[in-house]
Amino acid sequence: MGFISPKAKIYAKYVSPDAYIYGPSIVGRGSFIDTAVIGYPIRQKILQGFSTPDDVSKGAVLGEAVVVRTGVVIYEGVEIGDGVEFGHNVLVREDTKIGKNVRIGTLSVVERGVKIGDGAWIQSMVYIPNGTVIEEGVFIGPNTVITNDKYPPSKRLAPVIIRRGAVIGANATLLAGIEIGEGAVVAAGAVVTRDVPPGVVVAGVPARVIGKAEEYLRKKAIYEESA
Repeated sequence: MGFISPKAKIYAKYVSPDAYIYGPSIVGRGSFIDTAVIGYPIRQKILQGFSTPDDVSKGAVLGEAVVVRTGVVIYEGVEIGDGVEFGHNVLVREDTKIGKNVRIGTLSVVERGVKIGDGAWIQSMVYIPNGTVIEEGVFIGPNTVITNDKYPPSKRLAPVIIRRGAVIGANATLLAGIEIGEGAVVAAGAVVTRDVPPGVVVAGVPARVIGKAEEYLRKKAIYEESA
């Protein structure tokens, strides 16, 4: 049996009776909430203790037509735009901001304070650490790992920035502090150790420039037309 806070404002078309929605959360019109948790309190509040999570949660804000499938946990302070869709068992930590029409695949983890731009597509089992910036229209393939600590474990974090329209292939690893330029393409399995300029293709371990993104897009168009 779930729980919906009396402080919450729910306009969704469906909320599972087994969902937990804490604090003054807002769920927009046309949204679908399955067996999930929204507004989960942060670690500091858990350690301080409380009667129920609802007593301390500041809630989360979900826009219209958001799809939240089973097993998703969304922490307090998260803001989610219209048309966002989650796979199953996705974790979104506190103070993350997700734009409109974003897709986040099953078993992905989005840590604290991440910013994801409109139309980004993040596939399954992607790890996104604290402070990462993912701009509009970025594609991130499955099993990608993004890091934010150059000398782990350290007290100084160096978040990754992925600029507008970049493509990250499956199983890529992005090391702390780098920037992927606008429209750049990172090949599957690449380990990126330094900044990637806009509009190029990189591949390998460590990743090196092997071509231009315009050639990648040309081949993509031919491939799609041949179907």
